[in-house]
Amino acid sequence: MSVQQLQEKVVDLATEFSRDRGERQRRRSLDRADFQAIAETGYLLLAIPESAGGHWVSVEESVRPICSALRALAKGDSSVALVSAMHPAVLSYWFGTPQIADSPDDPQQRAWDAQCQWICETVRNGDWWGTITSEPGSGGDVAKTKATAQPTSDSGSLNYQLSGQKHFGSGSGMLRYMVTTAIAQDEGKPDWFFLDTKDVPFDGSQGVKMIAEWDGHGMPATQSHALAYEDFPATRIAWKNSLGAIAMRSGGFIGCLFTSVIVGIVEQAMELAREKTAGSENAFVQVEMTRAETEYWLIQQAFDGMQRAVEQEPDPRKDVLLGKTGIAELSESVLKRLCQALGGGTFSRHSPFGYWFEDVRALGFLRPPWALAFDQLKALLDE
Repeated sequence: MSVQQLQEKVVDLATEFSRDRGERQRRRSLDRADFQAIAETGYLLLAIPESAGGHWVSVEESVRPICSALRALAKGDSSVALVSAMHPAVLSYWFGTPQIADSPDDPQQRAWDAQCQWICETVRNGDWWGTITSEPGSGGDVAKTKATAQPTSDSGSLNYQLSGQKHFGSGSGMLRYMVTTAIAQDEGKPDWFFLDTKDVPFDGSQGVKMIAEWDGHGMPATQSHALAYEDFPATRIAWKNSLGAIAMRSGGFIGCLFTSVIVGIVEQAMELAREKTAGSENAFVQVEMTRAETEYWLIQQAFDGMQRAVEQEPDPRKDVLLGKTGIAELSESVLKRLCQALGGGTFSRHSPFGYWFEDVRALGFLRPPWALAFDQLKALLDE
């Protein structure tokens, strides 16, 4: 199956999702059947290399097809699309940097290759990957983790036990493998780990307990729960001490993925608003729709610029964060204009617009929080 055929299947599935939009937007949890249906389109294979039976080429060449699929999914179900974005986002940690050593015979390169091959097997078996890295008090900065990881055997092993609190774990209980950060014993700085959560209850009996169930105003069904881990089995990423290097390589790519979900929501909102206001002679409606069209055009230009930066720039993080920040503000403005133009009924639970308004706000509030986003942006602009 070609990437184009895969994209067509995703669009068809998103259209099917949209037929139940009213019920879906009122959900407070995910449905496993949705993720099975997405997997059947071939979506999971977008994140693993062509040599392993997938469609991944590189960060530069894979950003647009993956963003296109997520943008389509967002038009059908915002929460499902956001959770789906986690899969290619975290797998870019591995497949975005296939070579980490000068020689293929380097022990760390061999360990990296073996881990990458094993990950491909999990994806071909239908397993989803995600992330739960944020922690209370960290402000969204994954480098400020306080979680700890104790090795379970010799120093050369990748097997650990992780302890600490995490939150904003989108897809908790739905995605099997969750990437996170922790500080390994006697090392003093954070690194990447991942957890196998298959069939693990959240009652504390197997080392993980739910502290708070996700009850967000936006993206309400993402299951972005807060969890506490105690001596929970964890596997360390084979490229040890790579937190900064991976952020450098994958940061811009991941920013595009999350933003594509928001762009898809705005696109769907604009399409529906145009239908509802067609033929209106009300001056306010005409003005606000014109302003919304202008801002939506800017969103599309910024989003294209973000993807182009990933494709062409050695370090696209500044351009991506500038675009993402601008899109977060513009998207909120567009949805506000649409709601005002369409009237108070848009905040009825029978209307999708109030839900979409809160969904797009989540881009600014949560990924990353505004304070961290502007700290990062200032640092990048000062370089």
